[in-house]
Amino acid sequence: MESEVRLVRPTTRLRKEYLSFYQEWLDSGEDMVPWVISKDPSDFEAMVRSLLDAEKGENIPENWVPDSTYWLVHEDSRVIGAVNIRHSLTEKLLNTGGHIGYGIRSSERRKGYATKLLALSLEKAKELGISKVLVTCDESNIGSAKTIINNGGVEDDRFVEEDGNVVRRFWIGN
Repeated sequence: MESEVRLVRPTTRLRKEYLSFYQEWLDSGEDMVPWVISKDPSDFEAMVRSLLDAEKGENIPENWVPDSTYWLVHEDSRVIGAVNIRHSLTEKLLNTGGHIGYGIRSSERRKGYATKLLALSLEKAKELGISKVLVTCDESNIGSAKTIINNGGVEDDRFVEEDGNVVRRFWIGN
C-alpha cells in the first residue's frame, strides 16, 4: 500500500472522485470526520477555494485557526480519506479537537489507510512547524485509538464534554 496512496491538496481536478467520497459519507449516515468534509460541494470550485484559503488563514471565522486540508488519494485517483491539520490550538481544540482530524470512507476501512493517513499527516504537521501533535478520538472509537497509538501516540488526560462524551487525547512527537 505504501506507494498506492498520497496526500494531495484539494483540487478541482478530483471533483468526480471527491463527490463519490462525499456521497458515500452522506449515504453512511455517520458524522463527517474531519469536519471539513461536511462543507457543501455543490459549488465545488468555491468549496476548494475555501479550503485553500483556510490554509493561509484567509476568510476563516473569528477565533478559528488556520488549517490545512489534504485528501488521501489512491494511485487510481480514488479519494480514500481526508485530513484537516490545525496550525495551532485554541482551548477547545486542546480539549477535544487536537491538531489533526481525519477520516476514511466506510468502504475502505480496516485496510491500513487510517494509519498511513495519520503518518503522512504527521509529516505535513512537521513541515508546518508543529513538532508535538495532539490527536484526539472519542472513547468509543477503538479503531482510531489504535491508529493513533500505532503512530506513536502517548495518552494524556481524557476530556469529558458537556454531553458526557469522553474524548481520549494523545500526543505524538516531542
